[in-house]
Amino acid sequence: MKKEAYYSTVKDLQETGRDNIPDQFRSNTHLIYSSPATLAFNSPGAEGFGVKRAGLAVPDSIMLIVAPGCCGRNTSLISSMREYDNRFFYLMMDETDIVTGRHLKKIPKAVAEICDCCEKKPSVVMICITCVDALLGTDMERVCRKAEEKAGVPVRPCYMYALTREGRKPPMVHVRQSLYSLLEPQKKKSNVVNLLGFFSPLTDDCELYGLLHGAGVKTVHEISRCRDFEEYTHMSEANFNLVLHPEARFAAEDFHNRLKIPYIELRRLYQTDKIDSQYQALASVLGVKFKTENARKEAEYAIETFRQKKPDAAFAVGECMNGDPFELSLALLKYRFQVKEIYGTITAENFVYMRSLAELSPETRVYSNMEPTMIYYDSSASGVNMTIGKDALYYHQDCPGLMRNQDTQPYGFAGVRHLFEALTEVTK
Repeated sequence: MKKEAYYSTVKDLQETGRDNIPDQFRSNTHLIYSSPATLAFNSPGAEGFGVKRAGLAVPDSIMLIVAPGCCGRNTSLISSMREYDNRFFYLMMDETDIVTGRHLKKIPKAVAEICDCCEKKPSVVMICITCVDALLGTDMERVCRKAEEKAGVPVRPCYMYALTREGRKPPMVHVRQSLYSLLEPQKKKSNVVNLLGFFSPLTDDCELYGLLHGAGVKTVHEISRCRDFEEYTHMSEANFNLVLHPEARFAAEDFHNRLKIPYIELRRLYQTDKIDSQYQALASVLGVKFKTENARKEAEYAIETFRQKKPDAAFAVGECMNGDPFELSLALLKYRFQVKEIYGTITAENFVYMRSLAELSPETRVYSNMEPTMIYYDSSASGVNMTIGKDALYYHQDCPGLMRNQDTQPYGFAGVRHLFEALTEVTK
């Protein structure tokens, strides 16, 4: 009997309902194998950022990784990147540390030694710990306080706890909280806004900047664009925050509770009508009017240009890319393209698109990158001729497509335009 990769259609998923999502699509029920199915080490929602890289988003920060050698080795690749040179340090745990927890007493001394050897005093030391300390039940907040007292610099935790990824506060949520925990209350300025959510900036030509400036906003802060620690501290002067990624909600709530800065949440979308509606809703809240016609026309022109070049486009959409694969798939269907396959885990965040997907393309197949049966995946009868996402490219190596996993973040109409311009460029 021929073995096949597990999949479900969007119609079946919609009928089953979000409270009965098959285990194959739920990462907390999966034993992840080291197989071709395990394509990415970082959270798809983080794009090119895992906990370690994200934890260094604060300017002039350094990181101490406290882990067994097997957990720290993949940092060597990040360490080779110019912007992270001399910013990673290691405290290696041995078997006794793992059993007894004696390494915890070494951390304050290690932090002090690192600070003494740095040419420039770090703005903060981020302590990155792994599942070992999750299992030990380490009170990392207490350890950080002791290290802070000994070294004389702020010390904050970064939990690289894969075991908590399905909990209320998974690692990529917690690291966002840590990044902004250094900010102190300041007098608010009505013309200052923070963008929260990503660890890298929006594209320079994103229309959101212009819309905010037109609404009277003079300064738009993004942690990735802060040139130094002093500029970072001015983020606490913001009149409000715009949350652009759902994993930043807890951080935004901290801003509100601790610094009295309210927030408004926006989604990254690829449906031009929804992008426009979202902008107009924001304008209404701010008491202004946004002129979005030109940006929308440019995006829709790029869509039409691609349609003329590839009218029969049939997509496989992966989760390892800058966007929600289900929302992007819905956008492609609305633009009258075909979507044959979607790859991804399924949560409440992306299940909201399932009903519309089922109405437009009920037989679209949904696969899970975590599912071990993906080693049997056969693309020969898929009908796919275009791909978006690193994982989709992997499964369809003979098809033109886009990695779409860049650090600089596509957003809004500019994000749609860039996507379809890039698709036009790679189309055979």
